Amino acid sequence: MSSITLKVIREEHGTLAAILRSLRMLAERGPGKEAGTFFDAMRAMLFYIDEFPERQHHPKETELLFPPIAQRAPEVAEAIARLDREHAGGEAAVRELGHLLLAWELMGESRRATFVEALDRYITFYLEHMRLEETVVLPAALQHLTDEDWAAMDAAFASNTDVLAQGATPDPAYERLFSRIVHSAPPPLGMGR
Repeated sequence: MSSITLKVIREEHGTLAAILRSLRMLAERGPGKEAGTFFDAMRAMLFYIDEFPERQHHPKETELLFPPIAQRAPEVAEAIARLDREHAGGEAAVRELGHLLLAWELMGESRRATFVEALDRYITFYLEHMRLEETVVLPAALQHLTDEDWAAMDAAFASNTDVLAQGATPDPAYERLFSRIVHSAPPPLGMGR
């Protein structure tokens, strides 16, 4: 059994869940008197989702984790096919949220409801996506994958550079992103209001 792959996946899921909760809290509160800081924080968190889960986490699941499980555990193949379809549409979904956020920022309060509704659908979708991975796919992985399978995945997942994951050593290029999120997002993710 692998400790690295599962640890990384679960930590990244935890970080993403915190980002999603922070996005929801911020959207519910609205920009208030600090519109610049508000929209800056929202954009940074959406960029984070696009940059890490979409470009690092999902490709490794789709390319390394899912194929051997689907092959050895046909009872979860349908769930894996669903997760792969969701991964394929992930970048477009987060970019659409970015566009709707920009519309709210530039066009004003009349665009807020559209963004908030889309964000709520996205958060509900994403939390269910992670739940399916953790309750169906990861247990099947533990049951069906070999030590050789885990070794190949461990090497790949250990190289993830998620700026917000616990214990991660982030790429220095992402220090500004990390700082912006931590200083403007509300707890539990950050230190903002």
